[in-house]
Amino acid sequence: MSRRGRDEDPDRLYTLTRGRSRASDEFDLVTLVVSESEPVPGMQSEHRRILRMCRYPTAVVEVAAELRLPVTIVRIMLSDLLEQGLISARHPRTVAARADGLPDSHLLEQVLVGLRNL
Repeated sequence: MSRRGRDEDPDRLYTLTRGRSRASDEFDLVTLVVSESEPVPGMQSEHRRILRMCRYPTAVVEVAAELRLPVTIVRIMLSDLLEQGLISARHPRTVAARADGLPDSHLLEQVLVGLRNL
């Protein structure tokens, strides 16, 4: 028999998001999140954990994995923190493109070297 973990409890997830089911489009899986503030008293425990975890740039997917929560729930929580000015979010460097719209050959070479080193 499978036992549900506390993080899979729909009531808990509902409480974490205050009943909301949609986050802003600000965050995708690789968006990097950085804390702009220390946790404050009275703050939701998950929000405190996020602020501590994101002292250095951390991807949304890493935050979700560390909290053991679905990404959709984490995105909603991150939206709350962003609205309050407690975090900043940015997408990793975009691919440099040539005038013809193709990726820069130097960047492709760096990716190839990285893949070979794996």
